[in-house]
Amino acid sequence: MSLDKIIVRGAREHNLKNIDVEIPRDKLVVITGLSGSGKSSLAFDTIFAEGQRRYVESLSAYARQFLGQMEKPDVDNIEGLSPAVSIDQKGVSQNPRSTVGTVTEIYDYLRLLFARVGTPHCPVCGRPVMPQSAEQIVGNVLTMPTGTRIQVLAPLVQDRKGHHQSVFDDVRKAGFVRVRVNGEVHQVDDKIELDRYKNHTIEAVVDRLVIRHAPDDMSEEAASDRSRLTDSIETALLLGKGIVIINDVTDAANPTDHLYSEHLYCPYDGTSIPPIEPRTFSFNTPYGACPECQGLGIQKEIDPDLVVPNKELTLTDGAITGWPTEDKAGYYWQLLKATAQHFDIPLDVPVRQLSQQQMRILLYGSGNESIDVRYRNREGATRHYGTKYEGVIPNLWRRFRESTSDYVREKLEEYMVDRPCRTCEGTRLQPVARAADVAGVPIVTVTKQAVVKHLDRARGLEDLELTLNHISGPTRPY
Repeated sequence: MSLDKIIVRGAREHNLKNIDVEIPRDKLVVITGLSGSGKSSLAFDTIFAEGQRRYVESLSAYARQFLGQMEKPDVDNIEGLSPAVSIDQKGVSQNPRSTVGTVTEIYDYLRLLFARVGTPHCPVCGRPVMPQSAEQIVGNVLTMPTGTRIQVLAPLVQDRKGHHQSVFDDVRKAGFVRVRVNGEVHQVDDKIELDRYKNHTIEAVVDRLVIRHAPDDMSEEAASDRSRLTDSIETALLLGKGIVIINDVTDAANPTDHLYSEHLYCPYDGTSIPPIEPRTFSFNTPYGACPECQGLGIQKEIDPDLVVPNKELTLTDGAITGWPTEDKAGYYWQLLKATAQHFDIPLDVPVRQLSQQQMRILLYGSGNESIDVRYRNREGATRHYGTKYEGVIPNLWRRFRESTSDYVREKLEEYMVDRPCRTCEGTRLQPVARAADVAGVPIVTVTKQAVVKHLDRARGLEDLELTLNHISGPTRPY
C-alpha cells in the first residue's frame, strides 16, 4: 500500500466517468470544478465513503451494530486510504452548544465509546456501579479464598423508622429462619422489638455457605455447591429487588459486606443511575445536559465591578451605576439612603473607603433585617414605611428574570459577565456523564485536551469486546 499518496482507480460514483486520480497524503488538497463536475462525488461519495466503510468493517460485530454501515462506492480500487472524517459543506453552526467535535461528528463516536465500554460511577460517592447478572455475581463470590464463610443476605429495609413487624412476618411466611437486624443476626421467631422512632436496617438471611472449591474445580461436589450458591443468590436478588449482600463472616469479629446489584444502582448511598446511552453524554439534549446551565457550560452573573465601576465616586455622586440614583426624590435613592443611615454607611466618602461588610450590605442586601424608610415626595408630603433591603445585585437579577422587555434585558446584561457554571464546572454535562470513564479517563478530560495527547492512550486500549468483557465479566468486583 502506498504511504505517500491515495490512489483512486476507476471511480464511477454518480456522474464520475471511470476516472483515475492520485492525491498526495499529509497535504491540504482542494478539489475544484464546475457545478456538477463530480467534486462531491469524488471527495465524499467515493474517497470518504470507502474510508468510513473500511473503518467500520475493522470493528467487532458488537460495535458494528451501533454504527451505520455505508455502501461500497462504485470504484475499482483505492489504495493508501486511512479512516476519514467528513466535514460537510454547510455554514458555521450558530448553536452556542456546538463545538468542533460536534460539528465534525467526532464527538458522536466518542459518546458511543463511553456509552458502550465506559465504566459508570456513582456521582455522589464515586464508586463504580455496574449491572451484574446472577451468574456474574456467583463468579465473583467463587473467587473468594477457599474456606471463606459467607451469608447470603437479601436487603428488605434500609435505614427506615418503624417497628417493621410486618417485615418479620413476611420473612417467616417465606420460610426463612434468620434475619440480620442492624448488623446482628436473630432467629426470626425471636421476639424482636425495635424503636419505632429510630432508623433500622433489616436483611433476610437466605443461606449460609462455605467456599470449599476453586472456581475452576469441575468436580461433581463443586458443581453441587455452585448450584446451591446460584439458587441462593437468585432468591436474594428477587427478595432484595435486584440487590444482594454477601456477608463474609470468616473473621467473626470483623465481618465484611460485599454488595452486588443487577441494576445501575449504588447501594452505598442509594443513588439510582439511568441506563447509560450515547445521549447521556450529549450536552445538546436535555437528557445529557447540565440541568443548571442547559448544556452551555456558562452562566450569566452580575459583576460587582460593573455595578460599581468607579470606586472614587461617593454614593451621593452615583457610584452605583446599576440603579438610577440621580433623582434624589426617587424610590431607589431614598431606599439606598435609608439603608446607609440604618447601617451607618457614609454617603459622602469614596466607596473604596467603605468596608467589605458595608459593600456587601449595599450590593447583596440586609437579609431579614427591616429598614425604616422616611422620605418627602415631590408634593412635599412625608412618607414612612418599613421594608427589607433587597440589595442592588439581587434586585438587578430579579428584574432581568422577570422582565418581558428585550430592551430592559439588554440594558441589564451590561452589568453581567459569563462565568463557568458552578454545577458542572463548565463541562456542560449532567453528573452521571461526568462520573463515567474509559480506562480511568472521563469524557470531559478527553474533550478538553488536544487529539495528539490521546493517541498513545487510544493505542493502549484493548479490543472493544475484550474491554467490555473486562468491565462486566465475572472477575470484576462490584
